[in-house]
Amino acid sequence: MLIREAVAEDWPRIWPFWHRIVAAAETYAWDPDTSEAAARALWMAPAKTVYVVEDATGAVVASAYLTPNYGGPAARIANAGFMVDPDQAGRGIGRALAEHLLSAAEAAGYRGMVFNAVVETNPAVKLWTSLGFTVLGTVPDAYEHPRHGWVGLHIMHKAL
Repeated sequence: MLIREAVAEDWPRIWPFWHRIVAAAETYAWDPDTSEAAARALWMAPAKTVYVVEDATGAVVASAYLTPNYGGPAARIANAGFMVDPDQAGRGIGRALAEHLLSAAEAAGYRGMVFNAVVETNPAVKLWTSLGFTVLGTVPDAYEHPRHGWVGLHIMHKAL
């Protein structure tokens, strides 16, 4: 497994699983009808450092971005987004990518990382807590989940 910074040419290999994950409306609080152009602008924005994970065949199986959560005096708190191709779940790819991003954030001088809206039913909550993230709070009934009905959105944080 290779984790590297993404280049513009990686987007066509990210888009299929990005679209599948967001369209499912299970884990991301983004519009399931997001167009490819809007998704690319959101995920690959110039202010973000984007990473991809390649498997042994060179296929892109995951992606993540790292960016300041706020600007100005609060710019030392990172925000990130992670997506692993659902067909590759359970292989440790998400954990490896998360550990890589936490190291990259610390090396870049970030003092912490925050996730603003983690759907409480998201299986990744277990990963984040195992990596030292804590739930700072939960906005109840903030997300209309397609299978679970109204669920909360966690605000999660980890100091670096």
